[in-house]
Amino acid sequence: MRKLIKGALIAAIYIVLCVMPGISAISFGPLQFRVAESLVVLPILYPEAIPGLFIGAFVANLTGPIGLIDAIFGSIATLLAAGLTYRLRKSIWAYWSPVIVNGIIVGYYLHKFYELPYLATAASIAVGEAVVVFTLGRLLVRKLRETKID
Repeated sequence: MRKLIKGALIAAIYIVLCVMPGISAISFGPLQFRVAESLVVLPILYPEAIPGLFIGAFVANLTGPIGLIDAIFGSIATLLAAGLTYRLRKSIWAYWSPVIVNGIIVGYYLHKFYELPYLATAASIAVGEAVVVFTLGRLLVRKLRETKID
């Protein structure tokens, strides 16, 4: 039950971090710094974060400008990234997996939707993801390890 609640809390926090006024402006589109993506590294510590991130991304993406397309493909990208993060949790690649996965997948469907060059769109998504993951995400994991929150 505790793991289910933790997953639900992660989903709720992800949603809030995407739709909160001020932050929502940088959470969607071809150039984004989605603060909620700092949570995508939580599977390093908590495998129950994986379904929470998937659900959070699905619901949050429904509120964005692309709606259902973003909800389906964005949440699949988050699920793949979170799963890889868990599998690679003992290496630095755990942090790189969401950068690579989201760059490729989100970059592709945003390229199609907005009719932008694929490589530029994928690179833009990957850079925004890297900034969030390697700053906020790494800090989050470090602080959770220090406090030993279970």
